[in-house]
Amino acid sequence: MTKVLIATEKPFAKVASDQIRTIFEEAGYEYNFLEKYTDKSELLNAVQDAEAIIIRSDKITSEVIEAAPKLKIVVRAGAGYDNVDLTAATEKDVVVMNTPGQNANAVAELVFGMMVYQARNHFNGSSGIELKGKKIGIHAYGNVGKNVARVAKGFGMDVFAFDPFVPAEAIKADGVTVLNDRDELYSTCDYISLHIPATKETIQSINYELLSKMKNEATLINTARKEVIHEEELLRFFRDNDNFKYISDIAPDNKVQLEAEFADRCFFTPKKMGAQTSEANINAGIAAAHQIIAFLEKGITQFKVN
Repeated sequence: MTKVLIATEKPFAKVASDQIRTIFEEAGYEYNFLEKYTDKSELLNAVQDAEAIIIRSDKITSEVIEAAPKLKIVVRAGAGYDNVDLTAATEKDVVVMNTPGQNANAVAELVFGMMVYQARNHFNGSSGIELKGKKIGIHAYGNVGKNVARVAKGFGMDVFAFDPFVPAEAIKADGVTVLNDRDELYSTCDYISLHIPATKETIQSINYELLSKMKNEATLINTARKEVIHEEELLRFFRDNDNFKYISDIAPDNKVQLEAEFADRCFFTPKKMGAQTSEANINAGIAAAHQIIAFLEKGITQFKVN
């Protein structure tokens, strides 16, 4: 019998877990939930006889892959997959997939929740500003970026985007103005919403030089990855620019220092919150389960990332 491990340090919502169980039971698969584990050894023990694994933010390192000799597929329930060692997986002929788009609306709504919170001065009773009529720049126009554009229009914002990997006509079809230069995006917009992955090219790419292109009183929103920010240069930019604001659902390593010096100009959620809705939780978990069955039964690799 095929064995599936659902390894989630941050568990799925009960509704999602129940539906995942139903999907695998109907397929005749054996499954095991490893939830809220606190030590890597628990994961290493659990993967030993797994042929498929579903994870959230859990790290599938080369050590984990070595400990799972029967492993055929790992599905990351979410969009990002930098928590999986793709090289090690490929060397062992393990297919890695993500579930793109399943949490896109949740992340987009969080972007605007944080934007409103910052625009209204953390609801401290003082006079803030409105989003209507402001310019928002979307850095990377994938599933989340498209949803940010949709919501931004509802706020009456002017929407711009930069993404060299998405055809300009596809972006324009959504009523979004395409900018062909990253610096132009940063210098044009009042808000910049980051949705780039953490890759060799993008890690620490949001640096002092790029931030210096931003307009006075501009706000940077990061719901992507912590690693894309050059944190030392972010702190330096804060000190050199009295009106810059930074909000994120990924607290930087220098969070304490930023909050001590610039409490009114930054905000960080207690933990990564982008996909933390019941709907996104359910959608991503169910999609992951279906993708495992489709791959093992029919060889379908639609969302393979390695």
